[in-house]
Amino acid sequence: MKQTGILFLGICGLLTISCASDMDSKEYVKSVLQQGILERAALNMKEEPVTVTSFIAERSAGDIHDFYSEGDYWWPDTLNPNGPYIRRDGETNPDNFVAHRHAMVRFSSIVGNLTSAYLLTQDKKYADAAITHVRAWFVNESTGMSPNLQYAQAIKGVVTGRGVGIIDTVHLMEVAQSLWRLEEAGVLSKDDVKATKQWFSDYLKWMSTHKYGVDEMNAKNNHGTCWVMQAAVFARYTGDKDMMDFCRKRYKEVLLPRQMADDGSFPLETERTKPYGYSLFNLDAMATICRTLSDKDDNLWAYTVGEGRNMQKGIDFIYPYIIDKESWSYPKDVMYWDEWPVAHPFLVFGALQTGNADWLSTWGRLEHFPVTDEVVRNLPVRNPVIWI
Repeated sequence: MKQTGILFLGICGLLTISCASDMDSKEYVKSVLQQGILERAALNMKEEPVTVTSFIAERSAGDIHDFYSEGDYWWPDTLNPNGPYIRRDGETNPDNFVAHRHAMVRFSSIVGNLTSAYLLTQDKKYADAAITHVRAWFVNESTGMSPNLQYAQAIKGVVTGRGVGIIDTVHLMEVAQSLWRLEEAGVLSKDDVKATKQWFSDYLKWMSTHKYGVDEMNAKNNHGTCWVMQAAVFARYTGDKDMMDFCRKRYKEVLLPRQMADDGSFPLETERTKPYGYSLFNLDAMATICRTLSDKDDNLWAYTVGEGRNMQKGIDFIYPYIIDKESWSYPKDVMYWDEWPVAHPFLVFGALQTGNADWLSTWGRLEHFPVTDEVVRNLPVRNPVIWI
């Protein structure tokens, strides 16, 4: 199990559960993360924006402003090297085009971290630096990204884009969340608010009406969950209450009842070649939905279907395998088994909702700033401060 030992020991001394429960939970979260956030922010302040226009995707059917990525698990056919790619589930092809995805992850990480630094210090220099990157992606005509994902998760020789590609914009969630917090704090200009809300409104319309978006919304596994998670976060920033209501209904009537088994597991994830990582990822996404959409009138954390299937049951199922991964009762993941778990948002969001000190102290001991690409790609919330 990975630990941020020095930082956590400096705060809690002996890594006791009582330490986590004796402090106000939100302040505890901030105290665990503050040193790492400010250290990273010092580096972020020196970084220039890098957008999709910084890289030429030669196999893309779009133009320089279109995000492009290729399906992770698709490889050249050894029996037909010049023919269409073939699928090898769970095995990532290192030669596929990932530059736009890496740029988006970088963008998300920088904006989320700088916004976190602003919220911790109230120093506007961090907010100003974050907005520089936001403008490059969403406002500036020469460097901006088109508000669609028509060319994501392409497969050489098969298709120029797919609905499953919409999962790539999971990494715009923390950008939208940061903008929501910065607008709330009164440090966004009216022009920036207008332009960024227009971009996210346009993208939300595309992902809810284009065939690719509809296909992804109807996906039965973590892809369907991530569609709802993204739509909820983007809708909250843009003030689209109808879409937020739609996402609440989708969680209650589709995601929870159709994906969670009576024991709290996700059978559509455990049957994959990376059952552990996908189970963690799907639970993270559901927890983020509950964190985003729950209010005093509609608490999704408590919403229950069937034989007690709810978020508590989901976390209770996976938690023993966070404590002791070797007790995992399903096959080990074919790749990246050793890199999980990290500081998952379902632990911190669940603890903030329920007051569960065990979940919170476990979250405190895990890795908060992972660097492995696969882990970062599949960790939808990497900056908890902007969510609390």
